[in-house]
Amino acid sequence: MSNNTNFHPSTFLLLGIPGMEAIHTWLSVPFCLVYLSALMGNFAILLIIRADSNLHEPIFFFLCMLSMADLIISTTAVPKILSIFWFHGREIYFEACLVQVFLIHSLCSMASGFILAMAFDRYVAICDPLRHSTILTRRVIKNLGLAIVFRGVLLFSPQPFMLRWLPYCRTNIIPHTYCEFMALIKLACAETRICRIYSLTAAFLTGGLDFLLILCSYVIILYTVFHLPSKAARFKTLGTCGSHVCVILTAYTPAFFTFLTHRFGQHVAPHIHIFVANIHLLVPPMVNPMIYGIRTKRIRDRFLQVFTFHKF
Repeated sequence: MSNNTNFHPSTFLLLGIPGMEAIHTWLSVPFCLVYLSALMGNFAILLIIRADSNLHEPIFFFLCMLSMADLIISTTAVPKILSIFWFHGREIYFEACLVQVFLIHSLCSMASGFILAMAFDRYVAICDPLRHSTILTRRVIKNLGLAIVFRGVLLFSPQPFMLRWLPYCRTNIIPHTYCEFMALIKLACAETRICRIYSLTAAFLTGGLDFLLILCSYVIILYTVFHLPSKAARFKTLGTCGSHVCVILTAYTPAFFTFLTHRFGQHVAPHIHIFVANIHLLVPPMVNPMIYGIRTKRIRDRFLQVFTFHKF
């Protein structure tokens, strides 16, 4: 293809993990297991919380929203990844690639928003416990969830249109396992500065801002906890935040590493960057149900009842 020929390819080719094509079949095993674990864990969380009225609390409603986002994120990416690994099905239609970009980025921002909502629940429960039920009513929870979804759609719906307007005259080969905004930007043969600035701004207004607000909420929580009269009360109160802190670390650690390697990691090996990007996308949906299933006694008991065929 000539370098001065502007065109929109009908399909892109996803390479998977460049340089590791020989072991794609072996890599498919952990990818498949992670996906199945995410499906089982998140569906179990949704069914258990729906069936048990004792779990109808704000933190668990937000957990259900997070599970829904995780399910869609996993299902948006993993089937195509497994198709690449198993059947060398590298082709993806241009429009389908744009849809995948929108779904992955918008849903990741929604997942970040739901984690922030869970932090707000912990803040109210610890810092203002007497008003917890009056502040976080069903209506407030519903409106928070809708606002988080609307934010994700609003901020990331321009991305597919930006990508569609760009000419792609270099190549239609994407060295990745799924369609990603920055991976497509690198293929364009036009000025992409505005697109990059918009992507950076949208990332800050979602993940970056959410993380800062979560940090602020936990600073206030720690201040409140360390002013409690007894050591036992401090440990008990901090214990209620343990699951949420694990979810925060699981979600944001690979996310920030991926972001930094995109912006400043020119010398990071491509396969390492792609591995971390896949960890960011696939591991949190698998781990989040495990964290809450192990650390929350009521969910753990219901889960054991389901899988030991006891009366629910």
